[in-house]
Amino acid sequence: MVRDMKTVELEMRLPYREKGAVLAKILRGISGRIKSVHFLPPDHRGVSGVKLELSESDPESLRERLKKMIKNGGFSLRIIAGT
Repeated sequence: MVRDMKTVELEMRLPYREKGAVLAKILRGISGRIKSVHFLPPDHRGVSGVKLELSESDPESLRERLKKMIKNGGFSLRIIAGT
């Protein structure tokens, strides 16, 4: 069974000092499906922004995996194209 791929936008807010470790974990799980990455500078509280656009066959599964990975930060996930 072939699953339809959906284009998903993942927007994360991560502490600047933990950004590298968290991104490494996330990128190991979604490698090969990334379309674009945008890094935003840290704000006055030291929280950095990262926007990823990627192809994902199961966005709900991705959401659950991210909840386990991102402890000191937040994220939003939205489907921007697909069926």
